[in-house]
Amino acid sequence: MNIKYSKDEDILLLEISDGKIDYAEEDGPIIIHYSEGHKPVLIEILEASKILTSALESKAKINKNTVLTK
Repeated sequence: MNIKYSKDEDILLLEISDGKIDYAEEDGPIIIHYSEGHKPVLIEILEASKILTSALESKAKINKNTVLTK
């Protein structure tokens, strides 16, 4: 896996494989590029800093409210 970030465009790229991209599907700020065999090749996260900050804040809230029991 190869990870790249474009600060100018605020896009995080996760290269999953070396496969040739055949098509892509977009769901909000996430675009997944697939090979002809329907395997993920590349994941783009648009507005990456906003998305990741929000995810980390949510995770921190969950951890803060979690009570560990033995």
